[in-house]
Amino acid sequence: MLRLIPFCLLLATPALAAEAVTGHPTVIDGDTIDVRGRRIDLYGIDAPEAAQTCETASGTPYRCGQAAAAALRQQIGSAAVTCEPQGPAAKERLTALCRAGSTDLSAWMVGHGHALALREAAQGYTHQERRAWATRKGIWAGVFEEPADWRHAQSRAKALASAQASD
Repeated sequence: MLRLIPFCLLLATPALAAEAVTGHPTVIDGDTIDVRGRRIDLYGIDAPEAAQTCETASGTPYRCGQAAAAALRQQIGSAAVTCEPQGPAAKERLTALCRAGSTDLSAWMVGHGHALALREAAQGYTHQERRAWATRKGIWAGVFEEPADWRHAQSRAKALASAQASD
């Protein structure tokens, strides 16, 4: 009987970790919000980083990362959000499917061209991404570097600068 207790506790842990988070969010960037002190990554998407720039169709640079955050902020408005965890919760961060009312915020961000759909997400947003691309919405209206590639380039540039500084 005592051997069953750890097993039962193990089964109960995911249920506790999978509780929805509800509240009025603070937008951190185009794919991250904070709800009641909990950092939440919007499930299934990757938005331009806050410092990232893109180009309009005419070649004019603009801060697409800031534009993505502003669009998310405007879409949420004063609404509360409900975020359902997707996968295991990390100590500081949670990846969750978040809704403001009935609006899936990830689908909205991708559908309006403010974020890319992550291919590895179980609930994909590729349909919304194709529609945003076809109608040239958001970042699809001009030229942009995929956020993951931009982050990688920034990381390499910092490492190179650090290596040169230590020489």
